[in-house]
Amino acid sequence: MSSGLHADPPFHVAHVGSLLRPRELLEKRSQFENQQCTAAELKAAEDAAIAKIVKFQQDLGLRVVTDGELRRRFYFEGMFETLEGMTFVPNRSLDECREYLPYIQVIRAMGMTDTPSVFTTSKIKRSRGVYTEDFKFLKSLVKPEEVETLKVTIVSPIWLHLRHGSQHTYDLSVYKNDDEYFNDLIQAYCEEINELYALGCRQIQIDDPGFCFFCAQSMMDGMARAGDDHGALLMQYIAVYNAITKGRPDDLMIGVHMCRGNRMGMHYCEGGYNAVAEKMFVDLDVDCFYLEYDTDRAGDFQPLRYLPLGKVAVLGLVTTKNGTLENASDIRARVEEAVEIIAGGYPTRSREDALRQVCLSPQCGFASTVEGNPLTEEDQTKKLQLVCEVARAVWG
Repeated sequence: MSSGLHADPPFHVAHVGSLLRPRELLEKRSQFENQQCTAAELKAAEDAAIAKIVKFQQDLGLRVVTDGELRRRFYFEGMFETLEGMTFVPNRSLDECREYLPYIQVIRAMGMTDTPSVFTTSKIKRSRGVYTEDFKFLKSLVKPEEVETLKVTIVSPIWLHLRHGSQHTYDLSVYKNDDEYFNDLIQAYCEEINELYALGCRQIQIDDPGFCFFCAQSMMDGMARAGDDHGALLMQYIAVYNAITKGRPDDLMIGVHMCRGNRMGMHYCEGGYNAVAEKMFVDLDVDCFYLEYDTDRAGDFQPLRYLPLGKVAVLGLVTTKNGTLENASDIRARVEEAVEIIAGGYPTRSREDALRQVCLSPQCGFASTVEGNPLTEEDQTKKLQLVCEVARAVWG
């Protein structure tokens, strides 16, 4: 693991990544999809919207700034569609998905029989940048000294494999086993992260609801019925992450965001972090964890006792799933509760040291999908203002 400044993070307030798409941008995207405008015109609209959203974040006082994922329809877009060897399939049968995954169960219950996905049809290779051009534009919008505050969000490397399993993730004539598949995918992720770093990116967030699915009893029961070893699968995925993050520069902060689903305000599963806490916090070689903690379905703070020295817990205490505004005093009290548990954890540490290992954010993005969550831009502003207000009260 890198051993730099991460026990004392350069921020104590953040947001997870995605922001509500402005009405004008939604209209332009609709025009593009209906062949009423060109790709260049859509990109110009995206550029203008991103410039406004960057200024919006900076004016609020946020220390971590993203492009709001305004160019994406879904948070997980980008990587798999861009890499050579991976083929987009608009209507893959749900029979080729792991049935016990919480979101697969939900979409089946909605009457769906297929879902858009990606299938690996030849050797995986990164022949061009995935998020690099987006970062270059984002970088152009800020002062040179502010580039380190910019964050890029990337889909999890385990996303497709968790969805489809070894039988349906890749053509078995291309890759004989998971090791071969992940070796090439790991190489592609490393190349992307290295180029982002060379461009000046110092904060990368990997979005991964999969880890929270391992907290859901429904999935554990389903895995047992299917004869799948959930402990072994979890450790396999942790090893994939660790191969990607191994040897990263000390000034590159890589975090993983975990939530229980966030499509238009809907969640997919429940269950606290106890089931994965020790393996996740100790064995997963990342610098910070963006944790959903806005409702009881995420459990209590006790799993935070496993947070090692040198890693950061970003507490997602403000919900993005609805417009109801939380109480600042309640949020501050929950931060103090989490700090107390971390201070008394393994190993013990002072309250001051524990406080430096904690940050505050909304629990997830405001628009994991292009439709956004059921709240207004005014609601979004108030919630981000609340996060900043509490952070100033707690950390100064």
